[in-house]
Amino acid sequence: MPDVFISNEGPVRKIRMNRPEKKNALTLAMYEAMANAIDDAGKTDGVRCLIVAGTQDVFCAGNDLNDFIVMARSGSLGEPIVRFLHTLARCEKPIVAAVSGAAVGVGTTMLLHCDQVIASDSAVLLTPFVSLGLLPEAGSSLIAPRLMGHARAFSLLIMGKPLTAEEAWRAGIVNTVVPAAELDAQALNVAREIAALPPESVTAARRLMRGSVEETVARIDEEVEAFKTRLASPEAQKALAAFLNRKR
Repeated sequence: MPDVFISNEGPVRKIRMNRPEKKNALTLAMYEAMANAIDDAGKTDGVRCLIVAGTQDVFCAGNDLNDFIVMARSGSLGEPIVRFLHTLARCEKPIVAAVSGAAVGVGTTMLLHCDQVIASDSAVLLTPFVSLGLLPEAGSSLIAPRLMGHARAFSLLIMGKPLTAEEAWRAGIVNTVVPAAELDAQALNVAREIAALPPESVTAARRLMRGSVEETVARIDEEVEAFKTRLASPEAQKALAAFLNRKR
């Protein structure tokens, strides 16, 4: 099976991160595959809703460590990552997330672009950006404070405080918490319910609710430039070196 498995069930497209041996940490190739699947769904009339999922025990551990080391040394952010973030923000089809286990870094921030988030009772959201000398991405510095309020967003994005599934539900990130065994079925049911609605009306209403896409994309770009600056900073280099030493 590929590291990103794409399948269609009627009007629902499933995008499953499928690298469980690495806790679904995203490589540049995986970012590219996910961006392609989302972009293609936008051009396919038969697809009316998307599901983004991980594997049974983990949603996504964030960026692949090896790719991240290369980016840290070069002070750059891979183009497939930026393309994925832009594609996610610009997607006009509703997105359902099925979150099991850990959702780290971009595994959490991508949820802010989803319309319904179904989480297993074992799910944990964590964004350790600042502890690594970095900063939030995926437009989260704009979306999270609006969704959660500044104080709770600060705890999550700056202090790196984890959120359990129940806490994420109370914060407005998660819609429903279910037993792990029911996660995939519940997410598919929600996606089918959305797909059964009049599609043009869904698109128009969703566009109004989400507000300016260009504002979100501009914030993503601003975060990307700041992220690259932080990657090259002595503070981040020191924090990343300490992190890598702990991993060895």
